[in-house]
Amino acid sequence: MEIIMGEFADKAKAAANKVAGSAKEAVGKATDNDRLEAEGQAQKTKGDVQNATGTVKGALGDKI
Repeated sequence: MEIIMGEFADKAKAAANKVAGSAKEAVGKATDNDRLEAEGQAQKTKGDVQNATGTVKGALGDKI
């Protein structure tokens, strides 16, 4: 059960980071703020990595 919760937690954090990153990126573009746009892109990438981590945890949980 711990691995399933780890997978769920990682995927939930990933979704939150992707949404927040998209919002930052959009505001950065709209206000011509390159720094904020870059922060948004970085946060979306962090979300992608967290999602992949959750997927791996889920796959390993099935094998244990």
